Amino acid sequence: MRKWKLSDFHYDLPEELIAQKPVEPRDSSRLMVILPDGTIEHRIFRDIVEYLNEGDCLVLNNSKVIPARLIGQREDTGSFIEFLLVKRLDINTWEVMTRPGKKARKGRKFVFGNGELKAEVLHVNQDEGTRIVRFYYEGVFEEVLERLGKIPLPPYIKEELDDLSRYQTVYSKVPGSAAAPTAGLHFTEELLDRISKKGVEILYVTLHVGLGTFKPVKVENVEEHKMHEEYYEISQDVADKINRAKEVGKRVIAVGTTSCRVLESCSDETGRVKAKKGWTDIFIYPGYNFKVLDGLVTNFHLPDTTLMMLVCAFGGYERIMNAYKIAVDMRYRFFSFGDAMLILRR
Repeated sequence: MRKWKLSDFHYDLPEELIAQKPVEPRDSSRLMVILPDGTIEHRIFRDIVEYLNEGDCLVLNNSKVIPARLIGQREDTGSFIEFLLVKRLDINTWEVMTRPGKKARKGRKFVFGNGELKAEVLHVNQDEGTRIVRFYYEGVFEEVLERLGKIPLPPYIKEELDDLSRYQTVYSKVPGSAAAPTAGLHFTEELLDRISKKGVEILYVTLHVGLGTFKPVKVENVEEHKMHEEYYEISQDVADKINRAKEVGKRVIAVGTTSCRVLESCSDETGRVKAKKGWTDIFIYPGYNFKVLDGLVTNFHLPDTTLMMLVCAFGGYERIMNAYKIAVDMRYRFFSFGDAMLILRR
């Protein structure tokens, strides 16, 4: 069995191929299709309808990005602080990333929005570099956050987004993500309607994307990497529909690595999916045996990340690394607002 190194998942990307703005309309981005025999086709995203069959299940993540970025001040000195909400631990307690980190020591207090929201650092996670923070406010936290918070765009996007709804999928419904499930950004209501009319079962699961998803892996031996936990839910109705489709030989196609992780987290060794909710830290890299998935819709990911490893695991390492080289040569657009890839196993 091959021992995977971090350097195995590196590729060179010219900076100008990092998409700074989404294309208009959403479904006009490019689509690289990798067929089961390895053939590569170059299409437009709306053409995805042609690759879906009646009875297939298309599984999307309906999580909604919350305004998880808070800009405030240290209560005693007034100096700048930035919080990024990573994970809710209970009603008023969150795990957060802070910038600058040194300021957020245990016991320190911070204020946001003229004191409408206050926070105290309860604990510093030395390993993760995150803080456990308790918030103090009046009313409903989500409403306070809506007023004071900002949508946290990835650091490689340097330009302000004119329309923040473009960093949400058109079907986003359940608030909780710190970053968008970006493979879904390409879908329009009209495209989903066309897919549905073809007889494809459109199903929704929830996985709240944490910022840890996008963090570069720091260890050279891939197996030593520890994933951040992310909260997910899959209903009984969705599980039943997926199981019925599999029983009659239909395909299950996940939109995004997040939907993929939900399906693989709640299936048994036979590929049967169970209704579940909870936290997953599933880490998928080459050698992983996929139990449910027959297809994956995904964007082009950052090098040296767990997302890249998952895609290589599903599509085959050599095949995906070659596809990325072709994507660079053909000037595909990369990352959150970039183009898409459809990988089919059958």
